[in-house]
This record gives sequence, C-alpha cells and structure tokens, in this order.
Amino acid sequence: MKESIEKLKQNLSQNIVGKEDAINLVLVALLSGGHVLLEDVPGVGKTLLAKSLAYSIAGKFQRIQCTPDLLPTDITGTNIWNPRSGEFEFLPGPVFANVLLIDEINRATPRTQSALLEVMEEKQVTVDGVSHSVPSPFFVIATQNPIEYQGTFPLPEAQMDRFTLSLTLGYPTESEELQMLQRISEGSGVNTLKACITLEEVQKLRRLCSLVKVDESLQKYILRFVRTTREDEEITLGISPRGTVALYQATQALGFLSGKDYAIPDDVKFLVSYVLSHRLITVGGRRTQTIVERLLGSVRVS
Repeated sequence: MKESIEKLKQNLSQNIVGKEDAINLVLVALLSGGHVLLEDVPGVGKTLLAKSLAYSIAGKFQRIQCTPDLLPTDITGTNIWNPRSGEFEFLPGPVFANVLLIDEINRATPRTQSALLEVMEEKQVTVDGVSHSVPSPFFVIATQNPIEYQGTFPLPEAQMDRFTLSLTLGYPTESEELQMLQRISEGSGVNTLKACITLEEVQKLRRLCSLVKVDESLQKYILRFVRTTREDEEITLGISPRGTVALYQATQALGFLSGKDYAIPDDVKFLVSYVLSHRLITVGGRRTQTIVERLLGSVRVS
C-alpha cells in the first residue's frame, strides 16, 4: 500500500505547501483511528487541510462552526415529526461525515462539547435512547485559537484525551507563501483536487497499521515514559491509559508511513510531544512541551 500512501501525501501537498511534518502527523492520526486538535491562529490553512484530506479520500466533509449558542442537537442530529408517516424520524447532524472539521471548538459551551465525547470514542451518537453509527472511517479535526480566549470555554481533560495528536501548522516561510500565491494565479485549489484513494483503501491501511510490530522493549519504553508523567513533581495529572494506547497506535502508524512493518525508538521520540503534551496538567501552568522534552532526556530506551 506504499503507493497509496505516496499518492495521498502528494495530493495533500498540492494544497498544503511546505508542511510535510503536519501532513504526516494528520495521516498518523487518521490511520491509527484517532483525531487531531489544531491549535493555531486563523488563516494558516486548518480548514484547507481538512477539506483537502476529505476530497483526497473521496469522503464526505462536514464543518461545524462553534459558537456559544450551538446546541448538542445541532451536532448530533435530532428526531423530527413526520406528519405523513405519523412517526418521528431521525434527522442526522453534521457528525455523520468521514472528515469532520470542528472550528473553534472551545467557543462551544461545555454541554455542547460533551456531545462530541461519545461519537469521538465510540463512533456513534445516541438520541432519545437510540444509537446511530456514523460513517467509517470517521475522523475529527478540531481547531482552537491559542491567542484569543475571550468568550471561550477551555476543553476539559476528558475532551482533550479524545484527541490522538495536538499540533500547530505555523506560518509559512517566504518561499512557501510565494508558492501559495503562484498556485492561486494558476487556478489550483481545493475544489480542483481529485480523490486519489478510496474510503475502502483507508480502511485497509488502518488494518495494516495495526499489524506493525512494536518490540517488547519498545513497549516497555512507552510504558516507562507514560508512567514517569504520573510521578513527576512538575505534573499534577499524568497520562491516562487511553494516552498510552494512543501513543502505541500512533507509533505503529508512523512506522507504517515510513515504509516499515515495525516501529523504532525514534518513532516514539518524534511523537511523544504531539501525543502527550495536550493531555498533561502541570504545576503552575508550566509549558507541557518543555516538560516532555526534559523527560525525553531522562527516560532511557532500554
């Protein structure tokens, strides 16, 4: 399936200029069955990335713009009365998609944010006691602005723990921004992007990712790193078992994307900051990435 992966990367690169690591990380989350939180300022390509991915895999794309007046049923869907049949019928919400962009997720109220917990973990929503499965694959890309906090509701730990990875796109370099302008003049864009793989191929890639071998010594390294976060004096809340599983599966996916059928320590070291930083709560609000980097230097591979 290496050819399918390369086609997918090249397709995304047509719209996302110079963000190779970001593309790889998003694909890691997609293939490991997780979700992504993008924390960045407006206008750096978050929506473009989500749309490009949906178009590339021939998937259904939906976008939710979060506001304080957004209701849980605006996300999940609701039952409506059909006078012709004399019965209530379920009207699906925007979560019934393959790629779901939740823009400015921290502007939604905690009640609305909680409506996403079930669907992100169990790939279903429950309305009036009846469960409805969302399409497969189901992949969430949520965004929040790290600069502007007025009128926002910080995501609780339970919500943050649902995201496999958290990352930023950052501003492009001068040459990358020039390429963006040149592509606009050439008439290229997300609407001209064509699917390069199918949803069935994505499902196959996910199954193959789960077969990537992670040696027992590497498993123990992951466990040592995670358990160290639960004992560190600068951390008040360490990594949960869900975080352990997320790091393990992301490691498999990164190894797979690198063209290997096994994972190596460098895969774990590259991923720990992206997988673990947003899950930690530190003493005095200290920067979590700094603590993770310190732990990288102290936790031995073997």
